Amino acid sequence: MDTGTHIVMGFALGGLATLDPAVAQDAVHFHSVLIATVLGSQAPDIDTVLKFKNNAVYIRNHRGITHSVPAVLLWPLAITAVLGIFFPGTDMLHLWLWASLAVFLHVFVDIFNAYGTQALRPFSYKWVALGVINTFDPIIFSIHIFGLLAWALGAQPGITFTLMYFIVFLYYIARFTARHDVKKAVLAAIPDVEKVIISPTIHFHQWKIAVKTKDHYYVAKAYKSYITILDKFKRLPVPDNEILQAAKQDKNLSAFLSFSPVYRWQVVEKENGYQIRFTDLRYRSHGHYPFVAVVKLNRDLEIIGSYTGWIFNKEKLKKKLDVVPR
Repeated sequence: MDTGTHIVMGFALGGLATLDPAVAQDAVHFHSVLIATVLGSQAPDIDTVLKFKNNAVYIRNHRGITHSVPAVLLWPLAITAVLGIFFPGTDMLHLWLWASLAVFLHVFVDIFNAYGTQALRPFSYKWVALGVINTFDPIIFSIHIFGLLAWALGAQPGITFTLMYFIVFLYYIARFTARHDVKKAVLAAIPDVEKVIISPTIHFHQWKIAVKTKDHYYVAKAYKSYITILDKFKRLPVPDNEILQAAKQDKNLSAFLSFSPVYRWQVVEKENGYQIRFTDLRYRSHGHYPFVAVVKLNRDLEIIGSYTGWIFNKEKLKKKLDVVPR
């Protein structure tokens, strides 16, 4: 989920914690737990700072180790240890329990996005992405805002947020049902499907779809269960030749391939070498595909430039491809 949603979730969990007698009976306990739930709801996303280094490092590591099984166990311990210094006398066990719930819920809700997490590390490095909830879901965010406003206006927080999370639970069921209907429609519309990748959007009834068949890639969109095919590409295996082998040594392309499950590739011969472009098919936006990896090689197959990342403007994309930073 986005940072804003994780923040309001942290405050909502702090309100829910008032159901715990150890928290409700003392202001120090309550404030320490409220801070713990807010921090716990943010802690796994500390890897966002990697974006300041470069896109390759960010793509490889975001929602990776910081969302792993060891991290889910270690974040609450760190939060509890730090807050124990600032709130002497607080109930450390209950502080740890609520911090643990906040961290767990952060990782858990991220699994439902199309981006996903490596939540099973170190047991599996597979990306777990259910593709049910958009990274920012206005309905989930609004439900939390209404709950927090009710609390601010005097509503009993424990009851308020229990009801709120029950409504969120029902909303998740509705999203799973809608996604199931979309997948069923895709299988009926496209023959010989090997893999379907369905990505939610900010709109409840609209979905982005990428499909693998034996011979083709399909890019489509859905409104409710009505499927519109937008693009169809011949599925060509990536050749094991010297040009592609040289390009795959690049850190940007390597990061792209570690993350993208469905993509097109192109090799364009230039006067001074080659341009290798990989395009992720999951993120079609306004007629083009913004998530790309590009590698430039000279005639000796040496890497002279590369780039990977999201570019949502065709003109900027062309500029990046003309002057590819490494």
